[in-house]
Amino acid sequence: MLDEAFADGWGWWVIALAVGVPVLLVVLTELIGFLRRRQHALAGPLTLMRNWVVPVGALFALLAFAIQSPADAVWVRVVATVFGFLVILLVLSSFNVALFANARAGTWRQRIPTIFVEIARLILVVVGLAVLFSWVWGADVGGLFAALGVGSLVIGLALQNAVGGVISGLLLLFEQPFKIGDWLDTGGVKGRVVEVNWRAVHIETGGGIQIVPNATLSGASFTNMSEPAGPYWATASLKFSTDDPPHEVMSLLVELADGLPMRAVGERAGVEYSGAAAYTVSIPVTAPPDAPQALTVYLSWLWYAARRRGFALDGDATDPVAEPARLAQALDAVGPTLHLREEDREGVLEAARLERYGVAEVVLPAGVVPDEVRIIVSGRASLRVEVGDARIDVGVSEPGELIGQSALTRERTRVVTTASEILTVLVLPLAVVDDLVRVRPRLAAEIGASLELKRSQAEDALARAGVSGNTLSPR
Repeated sequence: MLDEAFADGWGWWVIALAVGVPVLLVVLTELIGFLRRRQHALAGPLTLMRNWVVPVGALFALLAFAIQSPADAVWVRVVATVFGFLVILLVLSSFNVALFANARAGTWRQRIPTIFVEIARLILVVVGLAVLFSWVWGADVGGLFAALGVGSLVIGLALQNAVGGVISGLLLLFEQPFKIGDWLDTGGVKGRVVEVNWRAVHIETGGGIQIVPNATLSGASFTNMSEPAGPYWATASLKFSTDDPPHEVMSLLVELADGLPMRAVGERAGVEYSGAAAYTVSIPVTAPPDAPQALTVYLSWLWYAARRRGFALDGDATDPVAEPARLAQALDAVGPTLHLREEDREGVLEAARLERYGVAEVVLPAGVVPDEVRIIVSGRASLRVEVGDARIDVGVSEPGELIGQSALTRERTRVVTTASEILTVLVLPLAVVDDLVRVRPRLAAEIGASLELKRSQAEDALARAGVSGNTLSPR
């Protein structure tokens, strides 16, 4: 009997299945655990193989070879069909891992959208099942494919408009001219891409989600404002008066743009002069959403800066603070700070002027030797030290306090002074302040004490931030 079992071959199959299947399952389990710890994509196909392909394959081998059931038996055909279907899934899953799971960025494998892979997988599964049914069950699938072809043609003609949008979406997904998070300008819609599907692109405009059909995008031109990688340039067209010297205007435009907090690090603004007092300024910002805020701040700063320089922005150079009555009132307000006497008033009025600064505008940068002294008439100014990319607030200047006292000691400024709010200052030339200090020892002592107080406050603020006080050494 035993000789007969081995002679027929089924005995060897029983031994092979009894020993080989458990060993194979143990090996696959250990290999899957190792791959999962490494977060390798191959763990998925191996899990399918361990949980389904190997057990069903063992059952098929048991029925067909060990028990030697007839090939046309229903149970053998059912198990063969299930086993063939699982093998198709395993092969497709393995190819997906080999081709796309570890694709490097920028290669064609990485650029193919997942939906294309899924469609190709579905087609291969259908074709594989057709071949499987033809082989196992002897089914005639030729007529089925012919019917499907004719049906697809009829459905395609009936739904050509809808299908056209889907095809446009698939082609758009394949080309990938943009990705989620990019900023698009389609002419009528500008915003950030938040979703891309077969039919449409969803764009966040700041006022809601705008749905743009893929057919519209594929049939028209649009701008991907996030490409190429690097800063985005916010531009503004400006007009001055033909009496304003072009090079001085361009210097002012670049100086203001480079002082913007939204400016991209390591990039400088640019300006073009196109004649007839027309200029175009380009401001580098990190991303498109920063552009509106950058332009808002820049244009507001420019209004104040143009009037301080006497330039006619948009053909208008009038400045309310330039009125003599305003200057006299400001001098009355800061007179006690300077210990002014009546005989000093006329000379100071002739030399002084009023200036205004916009919110967050730089009044006095660090590292320069001032040639003027400013006294705050209204508003407040903040003092900060810039260490690398960090900005550390070290103090505040109130109305009546001086800005740029280091002009008297001929030292470089150690902090950056910016306007915390709309700031009005009385500007005095250094020679006028020198004359006042020379005949008023008390004023000189107060200015020296103010300098020492500001230095002490700055050192305390830096110490709290863990920054060395050497940062305040003159540059």
